[in-house]
Parts: sequence; C-alpha cells; structure tokens
Amino acid sequence: MADLDELLALYESDAATAMYDEVVTEREHALQAAVLAEAAGADAVTVAAALLHDVGRLLVDVAAGDRAHERLGERHLTRWFGPDVTAPVGLHVAAKRYLCATEAGYAEALSAVSVRSLAVQGGPMDDEQVSAFRALDGWEAAVALRRWDDEAKVAGLATPTVADFRPVLEAVALPGRASALPTEDGPG
Repeated sequence: MADLDELLALYESDAATAMYDEVVTEREHALQAAVLAEAAGADAVTVAAALLHDVGRLLVDVAAGDRAHERLGERHLTRWFGPDVTAPVGLHVAAKRYLCATEAGYAEALSAVSVRSLAVQGGPMDDEQVSAFRALDGWEAAVALRRWDDEAKVAGLATPTVADFRPVLEAVALPGRASALPTEDGPG
C-alpha cells in the first residue's frame, strides 16, 4: 500500500517545477491554493483538495496539453483519500465551466491560459449541465477550490512547504494510507 511519501514526492519532482500559467510553478500554485483555503477557514479535507487539485498535471506530460488532468488526479488520489478530497479535485475544471455560466464577469476575470483551457474543456456549461453539476457530491467545495485555483498565481509569494501540509494530509487520509509504517494489523 502506497504511503504519502510517494504522493509528496511528486511535489518535489521536476514536474512540480514546471511553470503553471507562466507565472508560478506547479508546486507554488498548489501551495498558494492550500494557503488560500486555510485563510478562508476551509476544513482539512478542502485544504487537502486545494493543495492536491492539480496533481494530475504532475502525472502527464505538460507538453501534451490538458489531458483531463482533473480526472487523472482524482483517480490517482483515491489511493490515499476518500471522496471528500477527491471529488472537488475531479470537479474543479467543471467548476470553472459552471462559474463561467452562472456568474457575471467570472469569465472575463480568467487568466489568458485559463481562457484557452476553457475552450478545450468544453466552454461554459449550458442550463442542463449546470443542474447536473449542482447534483454532484462535492460541487460546492469544487467551486470554492476553483476560486482559490484562480487566485493562486502570485509570483514570489512566500508559502509553507509541501512537507508542512503533511499533517493535514495525514489527518484526512483513509485509514492505513498515511504511512507505510507497520501497524498492529500488519504492514501499512
């Protein structure tokens, strides 16, 4: 069973040093999103989702384009976390589409890179898609996550390290998934 070291190593890899939105690295973006979630008073599962929301980008070749990084990330994170963490990760792109459809001025405030990716991701939702999105578990957390995602693009912002968020991740990990240390029931 994989422990959190494997997951956290992704954020120390070369992939995490790739430029996100041409302003911050993938690692900086993740950390800024988590800091914003904490500052907003989000619960631990939502802070974890904010930190991990773009983990799918660390798993695919950045040059290959979007490649549904949100779904890839959601699937990957099920190794460690339940749906309270994984659902907002899997829905954060849909949340952008939702906000473009439901909030006046939202689309105009997106970064140039987010505008380009919106086209690849299906554009703003139609009314039927909005209703279907609102019926999904985790949609509200995904909308909050999306807002932090949009803001987490500040060059040079000081943040804690990825390792500093390990206690949060351990607190919300599925039983036996935070550590590979042996337990009373056997290896972790």
